Amino acid sequence: MTTLERLRALPFEIRQYLLVTGNYWAFTLTDGALRMLVVLHFHQLGYSPLEIALLFLFYEAFGVVTNFVGGWLGARLGLNRTMNLGLGLQLVALGMLLVPTSALTVPWVMAAQALSGVAKDLNKMSAKSAVKVLVPKDSTNAQGALYRWVAILTGSKNALKGAGFFAGGLLLTLIGFQGAILAMWLMLAVVLGLSLWRLRADLGRTKAKPKFGEIFSTSRAVNVLAAARLCLFASRDIWFVVALPVFLYDQHGWNFWSVGILMAVWVIGYGGVQTQAPRITRYLHGDTRSITVILAVALALLPALLAFTPLATTVTWLVTGLLAFGVLFAINSSWHSYLIVRFARAEGVSMDVGFYYMANAMGRLIGTILSGWVYQAYGLAPCLALSAALVAASAVMAMGLPRQTQ
Repeated sequence: MTTLERLRALPFEIRQYLLVTGNYWAFTLTDGALRMLVVLHFHQLGYSPLEIALLFLFYEAFGVVTNFVGGWLGARLGLNRTMNLGLGLQLVALGMLLVPTSALTVPWVMAAQALSGVAKDLNKMSAKSAVKVLVPKDSTNAQGALYRWVAILTGSKNALKGAGFFAGGLLLTLIGFQGAILAMWLMLAVVLGLSLWRLRADLGRTKAKPKFGEIFSTSRAVNVLAAARLCLFASRDIWFVVALPVFLYDQHGWNFWSVGILMAVWVIGYGGVQTQAPRITRYLHGDTRSITVILAVALALLPALLAFTPLATTVTWLVTGLLAFGVLFAINSSWHSYLIVRFARAEGVSMDVGFYYMANAMGRLIGTILSGWVYQAYGLAPCLALSAALVAASAVMAMGLPRQTQ
């Protein structure tokens, strides 16, 4: 039996899940590469850390807006349409960066990043929501299956994002900024064609058209988890987005290739741990609230310790500590991703997921701006100290979650 025949023999839901995952993978690869290209290319052109952070301002800000309304659009139009719309907008954003270097002004790049932010969060919201729609409802362990499916999708996505960081640094070195952008545009165009052809038309669309006012979640569990998620992702991006790559480039003399490899290894390893999170967290006993708090407290200790290490004289402890942070952060993130799909309403799941990832995007926005400003004004150690404080805040907020049996 050929590979194609094996795929055709799979249940329809599994084939749709694989298509959604593949779609998400391809998009994430270009998204990670684009971020690394923008950070390194514009730093090379003489942009300050704060100016580079501002290039991502619209990317993150429009991601907040997209998640706010994207879940509502997914429920009304179908998740296939919002996913394909995200791919199309990413093609437009990449096309905007193919202009001559002299035309790559700050407002132009910010506009392209704004479209990319909309595209990314439409794609992510659609993929995460589709999992709850497609997971087998008659499974003897439906919640376990849901956790595994979410972990595989999220973990594999982050591994591909890490590969994107690596690809971005490599492509910038080999074929330059515009050559890299063109290569990604061509790959994504093929993916969009396949998605338009094979993805089910009514995926995730509700029978009753939800009103716009229903965007706001009425679930206490979803609202508390969203607040905890905001702090969690701000704690990562405050050092990861701008501060770390610029610090390694400026203070320790790393080249683009080396920075790209480290960022790629971090995110690939982070994604790999996420896929194994169900195996890891099954050894934690207790309810959903206590597990969430314990995981956050463990994570907060690492950046707190790193903030007091001599970062300017040695890079070994920094890299080791941040790799360990990646392991614990991956478990926290995967656990949160499972909880939001678990707590989300069954009918119109995309609306709760969209609201939750709006908070996720807000956390990235706050972390990105702080990454450029705090690093430029005070250095990397204060970024790490603030990261610890934000994770601690996430733990405090998680104490408001319901006590459900895990």
